[in-house]
Amino acid sequence: MADIATVFGGWTPELMGEWGLAELMDWRERARVRSPYSNGSDNDDG
Repeated sequence: MADIATVFGGWTPELMGEWGLAELMDWRERARVRSPYSNGSDNDDG
C-alpha cells in the first residue's frame, strides 16, 4: 500500500483496504513500473 500511495498520491489505506489482493497486486505493479526509482527489475534492491 505504501508503494501505491507514494506513486499515485492521496490514496489512503482505508480506500485500498477495500480492494482484494489481486487488485492491490495489480496497482502495486503499476506503481513499480511508473516509479522514477524503478530500474525494471523484479526485486526491491534498486
